[in-house]
Parts: sequence; structure tokens; C-alpha cells
Amino acid sequence: MAANDLDAYWMPFTPNRRFKANPRLLGGAKGMHYTTPDGRQILDATSGLWCVNAGHGREPITEAIRRQAGEMDYAPSFNLGHPLAFTFASRLAQMTPKGLDRIFFTNSGSEAVDTALKIALAYHRGRGKGTKTRLIGRERGYHGVGFGGISVGGIPKNRMYFGSLLTGVDHLPHTHGLPENLFSQGLPRHGAHLADDLERIVALHDASNIAAVIVEPVACSTGVLVPPEGYLQKLRAICDRHDILLIFDEVITGFGRVGAPFAADRFGVTPDMICMAKGLTNAAVPAGAVAASTAIYDTMLDGADAPIELFHGYTYSGHPLACAAGLATLEIYQGEGLFERALALEPYWRAAVHSLADARHVVDIRDFGLIAGVELSPRAGAPTARAMEAFEAAFDQGLLIRVTGDIIALSPPLIVSESQIDQIVETIRKVLAAVE
Repeated sequence: MAANDLDAYWMPFTPNRRFKANPRLLGGAKGMHYTTPDGRQILDATSGLWCVNAGHGREPITEAIRRQAGEMDYAPSFNLGHPLAFTFASRLAQMTPKGLDRIFFTNSGSEAVDTALKIALAYHRGRGKGTKTRLIGRERGYHGVGFGGISVGGIPKNRMYFGSLLTGVDHLPHTHGLPENLFSQGLPRHGAHLADDLERIVALHDASNIAAVIVEPVACSTGVLVPPEGYLQKLRAICDRHDILLIFDEVITGFGRVGAPFAADRFGVTPDMICMAKGLTNAAVPAGAVAASTAIYDTMLDGADAPIELFHGYTYSGHPLACAAGLATLEIYQGEGLFERALALEPYWRAAVHSLADARHVVDIRDFGLIAGVELSPRAGAPTARAMEAFEAAFDQGLLIRVTGDIIALSPPLIVSESQIDQIVETIRKVLAAVE
């Protein structure tokens, strides 16, 4: 096998035969751009995979990782600790919404979701309400690829191949598709009533059997589904009424993506737990976390029936290199005011992406913060083909976009300039004009 043979690597979420027949490779990254092995510059309109919020190749993060690797490469976190993990958790707890100040470290968003679901079950058991085991997700939701995450998730292709998954799971309806919300700028005005379906689920199963509801404040991986005005507030009120935990999956929406530390801050809705990853370390080292309320943490410690209060954890929880990268990342966010910058750029971003309303194939556009979804009409008899061809054509023209189904999803690093926003939009317009 040659050193650069493509066969050995089984690529994730990729049509492997199609890719390996015509590979598109990345060889370097700095600022807003990737560089291909042959030296072409690719403008990154997706923050890698929704995760490089501060831009690529940030030297303070690189240096922090290098320094920590020379000092201590790894430390176990079972019955031991290292100072950096406690420092990082404390810094995160200062950034999360008030009251969500107990941090459990994971290695990814998928692990963060499964961790939050397990904490929800253990919390109710610890308070003497062990019948509260049912979990509620949402159609078209994406919560990673663990068995818990795909069970509460609602993207059919992610679920259909893996059997019955977890039992005791129900789904709320998604909020997409109301015709009066087409081409909404920011929050759609219609659809808050869809949260009321949670009352139907409560009536069916009784609140005494329901542990938690998990939603993405903005459902991004499924194509940027922005919550209607008042929707998240309704979910919070219903959960409070029935003693149900509310979990926000902010793996994508956290760390400035919507112009605030977390979408919970932007919407003024505080959940009981937040799942995070991606922008947590600017993707320089894999890492995730769950921020839980003090009430959950204290209840579990007080109600524990064994010395170990939560039988859960990972070999790499609080990994020293991840903590070093995370602390340096938080310093950049704060020092450069990137969350505030994203909020200030939102009107320009909104106007630019909505200028594609008259572009060929476009049937809807949605935006919030520095996120946008440009929905294309599917090709007859070949759904998703048009968007995939647009992805490949955009790359060949020097632009990295993301596609999901027949939707172009955009989420540039928070350092994007207005001229780069213009370049993103104009390249997409040219690509759509050429793609059949």
C-alpha cells in the first residue's frame, strides 16, 4: 500500500467511492482559509465543521498545546486531577448562564449529549423519582452519533440503520415547513404553538415518567431550522410545569455562533443542562462538556447510594491538551470580542445571504447569528444530488460550504470580513447558476 493510498481510510459521513474517485484534499489552514496540497486557497464558509469559530491556526492556541504537551501529556481523571482541568471548568462556569456552573468534560458533542441524558436519568433516580426515564427529542434534531444521541435525534438516515435504539423515547414535531415562514429574516413569526405538542406527550405518558426534553436552540445540521418567536420560552414553561429537565444541545450554537456565549443567553431561556463541544477548543483538540445546574449536581451528591455519585466518565475527560487549548480559546474569544463581533455582523450577513433569494434553484433562506441555510429545490428523482454538486463546484471555485440534504448550510468563522461575506454569496450565486 502506498503511503498516500486512499483505500485504508473509511471516511465518516462521506460517499467513499465518490470521494476517492475525485478527492478534494486540504493541506493547511490559516485565518479564514484552507490551502490545498497544490497551493489553492479555499475560503472557509463553514468554520471547518461548525467548529473553528476563532479562525484557523491561532498561535496562542497552538503554543498552549505545545507547552502543555511538553509539561504533561496526559493525566487520568478517575480519583485524580490536574490543575488545568479545574481552571478550565471554573472559566467555563463564568461564561455559562447563571446557575449552570457544574462542568463535566467529554471528548465530543456526541459524548456530551449521551452524558447529559445519563445525568438526567441519574438525577431523577437520586431524588426518589426513578420512574422518570422517558426522553423527548425532536424530529429533524441532530444530537450526535452515540446510541443515546441518535435515539433522541430525528434525522431518519441517522436512525434507520441501527435497529430499535433506546426505548422510551418520543419526539416533538420540528418547526420547519410553515409556508408563512418562508424567507424569514431572523426568528420566524409563526410556529410557537408547536411547542404545545409536549403537553400531548405528557398527557400520553404522564409527567411522572418523563425525564428530559432535549433540543437544539437552532437546529443546524439538519439545515438551519430557526425557532419561531416564543417557541423555546414555551418549552421552558411546559418543562417547569411538569418537573421535566430541559437540555439545550449547543454543540454548534455555543461560543459566539449566534452572537452570544450561548443561544440560551441570546434567547433569554436557561435550560437545566447545556451540551457543548466544537468551538470549546476552536476544534484544535477534540473536547466537549456538559454544563449542569448546581441543583442537579447537589441533588445527585446528596442522594447518592454509593461513594461514586455518577457511574460515568471517559479516559480522556479533562485531557490536559484539551484544557490548555480551551483556556487559550476562551482568552481569544474574550480578548478579541468575537461574540460581540458576530452580533454586530449579523445584519450585514443577513442582508447578504438573503440577496440569494432570486438565485437559481433557491426555494427558502433562513438565518440567525452567523448561520444561514439556503434551501434548494431537489432535482426530480435525485434528491440531494443538486446540493452535492454545488458543494463540489464551490470547492473547485475556492469556497468551502456545507450541504445537508438539498440545503447549503453556512457558518463562517467569527473573524469573517464583510468583503469575505460578499465573496461567499457571489460564489454561491455563480455555482447555482451553473449547476443543473
